[in-house]
Amino acid sequence: MPVYEYTALNTRGKTVSGIIDAESAQSARQKLRGSKIYPVSIKETHKTSVQKSSWFTGFSRPFIRIKPSEISMMTRQLATLVGAGFPLVSALDTLIPYTKSHGFKRVLAQIKDAIVEGNSFAAALSGYSGIFSPVYINMVRAGESSGTLEIVLDRLADITEKQQALNGRIKSALAYPILMALIGTLVLFFLLTFIVPSIASIFSDMGKALPAPTRILISISSFFKSFWWVLIILGVGAAIGISQVRKTEKGRYHWDKALLKTPGIGVLIKKLAVARFARTMGSLLENGVTMLSALGIVQNIVGNALLSRAISQSAEDVGKGQGLGPSLAASDLFPGLSIQMVMVGEQSGELEAMLNKVADVYETEVETTIMSLTSLLEPLMILFMAVIVGFIVLSICLPIFEMNELIR
Repeated sequence: MPVYEYTALNTRGKTVSGIIDAESAQSARQKLRGSKIYPVSIKETHKTSVQKSSWFTGFSRPFIRIKPSEISMMTRQLATLVGAGFPLVSALDTLIPYTKSHGFKRVLAQIKDAIVEGNSFAAALSGYSGIFSPVYINMVRAGESSGTLEIVLDRLADITEKQQALNGRIKSALAYPILMALIGTLVLFFLLTFIVPSIASIFSDMGKALPAPTRILISISSFFKSFWWVLIILGVGAAIGISQVRKTEKGRYHWDKALLKTPGIGVLIKKLAVARFARTMGSLLENGVTMLSALGIVQNIVGNALLSRAISQSAEDVGKGQGLGPSLAASDLFPGLSIQMVMVGEQSGELEAMLNKVADVYETEVETTIMSLTSLLEPLMILFMAVIVGFIVLSICLPIFEMNELIR
């Protein structure tokens, strides 16, 4: 069924816009008038089948950006409606008018149409892989096949909400240090580029050798004033170079390897990846996805090439009859505690619950570590800025002291 975008006037004369599905433009107008909405303009959007939507999504991915919070909210509401007995199509039809994002409204309408045409919910979602993750699609597929779609949607909402909450706490913890670093850098750049040169011109008229700190400061200031554009070019070039390297499989492998070996940061990255692996793996297994299929899905979402290879090798070992714990331990990449907990879960028959506990443990550790680092980072940044500013002040004051002695 075609989907139409409309602009209309309501009974109060206010302009409203949205989308509606109908057999034709005339039917869409009649539907709107029946709802006491009077269309001003109406046009058909792309009619996207499941096969076409894969191309359409791939083409339009840069232009359709759906926030994870919107997907999480939609999933929670959809789980509630389906759990209350609404048919899936009716539940989607109910949600579409209350979706804030216009692009997401259109996507949901086209997914609903794909389901009406006879496709499964998972098949309709798979056409929008740029919006819905492989984990999301596979869990929905497992829920449909087992008849527990409302439970699966509920768990998906829990997963996305927990990930957003963790990301939000990490971002809020890092926001202040990053802001301080940015402001400090701008202040130093302003001092070295504009203030110091004007003061240095006074010292150059003294006709006397300047103290070593002052000469160093003037040299640094001259470099920044003359070659600041070189620093910008180098920074942009480095960012582009790293981005291009990370696009290749070999380059991403070496980049991720270097990150894991970076003191302090490497441990955090590993714990965050292990938490993501455990949370997703536990949810997939709970919803009936087989071990090998779950490992195949999870290896693409851990966010680290080394861990992804380790999980891929683990899947091969599990396929040969080895346990998940010993197969992960062979890589020497997963923390010992996580391996022990997985082994205990396998032996007790509660692997899914133990994987969720692993995720809880490492998410808490990551959050605690970041909070501790940021609380330590703030005074260190203040101290660093104080040293730099103190050096600038000292470099400026030393010649002034010498001038005073000459006057005496």
